[in-house]
Amino acid sequence: MADWLKILGKEDSADTAKERLKLVLIHDRTNLNARVLDEMKDELIEVISRHVAIDAAEVQITMKHEGREQRLICDIPVLPK
Repeated sequence: MADWLKILGKEDSADTAKERLKLVLIHDRTNLNARVLDEMKDELIEVISRHVAIDAAEVQITMKHEGREQRLICDIPVLPK
């Protein structure tokens, strides 16, 4: 049944908890808390929007851990002209 829910785009609570734990561990390792990420997001929106039109409400910043590397991933939707 869990596979069926994933097909519909719904994750089970174990997967959700696992992803949240990963985020907590990544934030602990980098000393970046939610407040710092929000500040970075606000600053990125301000700077990038000076040059191109973006959808500020849809900007997402996440941390990803791959092996020994950590990545800051920014998803910034650009609006059409």
